[in-house]
Amino acid sequence: MTTVAWTRRRFAVSAFWRSFRADREGLIGLISLLVIAVIALAAPLLASATELSPTKATGPVLAAPSLEYPFGTDDSGRSVLLLVIWGSRVSLLVGLAATLISMVIGTVVGVAAGHFGGAGGFLTRFAGGTLNRLTEWFLVIPYLPLAIALMVVAIRYNLPLVLAVIIVIGITSWPSTARLVRAQTLAIEGRPYIERAKVLGAGHWHQMTRHVLPNVMPLVLANTTLTVSIAILAETTLSFLGLGSGDSISWGTIISSARNHVAMSNGQWWWFLFPGIAVVVVVRAFNMCGRALERILDPRLKERS
Repeated sequence: MTTVAWTRRRFAVSAFWRSFRADREGLIGLISLLVIAVIALAAPLLASATELSPTKATGPVLAAPSLEYPFGTDDSGRSVLLLVIWGSRVSLLVGLAATLISMVIGTVVGVAAGHFGGAGGFLTRFAGGTLNRLTEWFLVIPYLPLAIALMVVAIRYNLPLVLAVIIVIGITSWPSTARLVRAQTLAIEGRPYIERAKVLGAGHWHQMTRHVLPNVMPLVLANTTLTVSIAILAETTLSFLGLGSGDSISWGTIISSARNHVAMSNGQWWWFLFPGIAVVVVVRAFNMCGRALERILDPRLKERS
């Protein structure tokens, strides 16, 4: 039985990869992400970390893009190309880690709210309703003021700033995932095999983990790629407001430094432009992968395309 199950899983993965590879938009997004990931991982080989320190920079101050400095330099003489390469590590780390937190919380809350919110006793419906109200409460609170307030609390308790940014983005971006998962869970709860499992005596944990969760995972997977881009934009926004990853170099902190030195008004457009392009490229690549996953995993979208 185990061999048959693994054979079916390998066949499903192979069929999924063939469909994804045939989607041009998704494939371009995936290749772009792989290139950016390789650059981030190979940053120590591509550029020396010693020149990240303003005191050890050797380049001319605020030099425009040239052959020697393709992305120009900042106010300390550091190469903006060097900063963008090293900044990709923190930006991607924050985006992926915050998304992981968001997906775990959103999936758990969504599955539980949908499962306990359907037909059942008073206590189960009360638990489902409470989780649903909690999700709605987070949805109606403006994201940015909540994130700023949580960042101030994290700084007050001396959390490392990168860790604080990850936690804050993670715990403020899960409600939309929870709503999607809850809606999918409610649809799954009405299927015959769920009723059969209940009749056979399956408990809530068995129903949620063995029957509901595997069926909502495709939706969670597709939503994950879209949430990563939102998390990267959130990190950039917090850094732009001076609540980012502190002394760690990220694309958001580069843009924040350029803003603090009024670079755009002074004609140093390259200081803003290249980290901004990096953010746009990564966000667009994740969105392309997410749209491709939606087309593959949702038969209705596949028929329309």
